[in-house]
Amino acid sequence: MSMNLMRPTNPSGLVDAVSWALERQAPLELIGRGTKRAIGRPLQTADVLDLSGLAGIGLYEPAELVLSAGAGTSLAEIEAVLAQSGQRLGFEPPDYALLLGLEPGGQSLGGVVAANLAGSRRLTAGAARDHVLGFNAVSGRGEAFKSGGRVVKNVTGYDLSKLICGSWGTLAALAEITVKVLPRPEAETTLLLHGLDAAAAVAAMSRALGSPQEVSAAAWLPASLAGAVGQGRPLTALRLEGLAGSVRARAASLLRLFAGIAESRIEAEASAALWRSIGNAEPLAAEPSRAVWKISVPPGAGPAVLAACPEGEGFLDWGGGLVWLAVSAEQDAGARRLRGAIAAGAGHATLVRAAAAQRAALPVFEPLHGPLQALTQRVKHSFDPHAILNPGRLWAGI
Repeated sequence: MSMNLMRPTNPSGLVDAVSWALERQAPLELIGRGTKRAIGRPLQTADVLDLSGLAGIGLYEPAELVLSAGAGTSLAEIEAVLAQSGQRLGFEPPDYALLLGLEPGGQSLGGVVAANLAGSRRLTAGAARDHVLGFNAVSGRGEAFKSGGRVVKNVTGYDLSKLICGSWGTLAALAEITVKVLPRPEAETTLLLHGLDAAAAVAAMSRALGSPQEVSAAAWLPASLAGAVGQGRPLTALRLEGLAGSVRARAASLLRLFAGIAESRIEAEASAALWRSIGNAEPLAAEPSRAVWKISVPPGAGPAVLAACPEGEGFLDWGGGLVWLAVSAEQDAGARRLRGAIAAGAGHATLVRAAAAQRAALPVFEPLHGPLQALTQRVKHSFDPHAILNPGRLWAGI
């Protein structure tokens, strides 16, 4: 069967493409710029809907902190435009290109939103879904619809935006997205605590995040991974952002709080580079043969998850609530043990990097059960009753 590639360049063309597939009952693989095709269950589709033609910044009002762009717009282009006005995307979108063996800088706005990604600022700024003001899209019914608006104070359709974020293209094909943007801080400093194991680091990060010092990110790397970011010992990093005078004062307070273990600090671009590496999971990119898991748990549970696969190698972000773990790709790549470790409490594990055969055999995203599975199926059916859009990308049969 030959592959049919459709690349609409305007919203009406997107409606035509989905309608064409609907008429033929031909499932579509949706891609933005293709940087996340290796995440999720492999799709069995003959036709591809390429959204990269829906590109360009349609609206940018720095004074109103609002930007609208086509779903296929390069995120690098958006970030460059924002930087010229001293602004940024507050949710600090990560780029998993190195982790997935790709060239960095290729992802699209739509891809980041569809995956609901967020970097190390997730704890304090939220994920992509918390910054989307509105969108235009086409459902699996071939119907164009929109949600939300183009002003920060608008609240119409917020719930729908939150539903689309993290749906990985299974509910609708995004055409245009409006996001709120934030001023870039005047100064950035990262305090480095050395020599702590995972449990002690989580205690220190919790103490810092619970202090009045407005820590914007907190992460821990073991000695084996700290070398990837230029450090030689276990590293606990605490980031401060804001006005220069405020950052200096807050850093001094943290130094007093952690007297004896706070050995150094890094500033400005050195700090930014460290957090880009952590957010992009670059410390785990060096050995592509290993499977890589992204596990979200309550912060206090992070060390126990790492201990569930002691032969693996991992680190903690989000104050201990995000566990990145690389393990052997043999057998089930640690799936049973990891999901067992988070079964007792809230949490979910995603297999971010693995061979296609393994992603087809194992649940890539946290398995659904009972009422949650039934609700997810109903939501999918309401948006895409004939399973045209990315069928099975998240879970078999959904």
